[in-house]
Amino acid sequence: MSGHRSGSPIVLPLVLERVEVGESAVEAAVRVTEPRWMRTSEVPGFVESALRILPGLARHRCDCGTAHGLERELADTETPHALEHVALELMALAGSPRELGGETVWDFAADGRGVFRVRVGYDDDLVAVGALDRGVRLVNALLVGAPAPDPECDAAELRALRKR
Repeated sequence: MSGHRSGSPIVLPLVLERVEVGESAVEAAVRVTEPRWMRTSEVPGFVESALRILPGLARHRCDCGTAHGLERELADTETPHALEHVALELMALAGSPRELGGETVWDFAADGRGVFRVRVGYDDDLVAVGALDRGVRLVNALLVGAPAPDPECDAAELRALRKR
């Protein structure tokens, strides 16, 4: 018997509200639906689970003004920032250059409380959009303690999107 009661809404931690494709980057408006999912430090085991599922995250560098590595950064950062790195890693698994970068910013006064703008550079816009979509599913699973999607399957699907 499922723990989900009929009629009760399923609340996802992160919601992809809008995606815009620019000349060199894709930008997504990502809403954090509840304050408890705003920071990775609020979710026990988040970093360990993320690194187990996507070990390549340990190789990422982050120019977020801190002197420590990404593993330590992921231990206490905004969940959309974690999404940025998950999307970039999924893109790398799908054949995109690891040198592609990203950025996560927010302006709650302009966009609304809990809305972040996640930008990722791309070599193929469809792969970047797909990686953000699949990244949201993966980060949501990590946040709620659900089984995470298989990143190898996601990467294969993203490779199939790549322009020929």
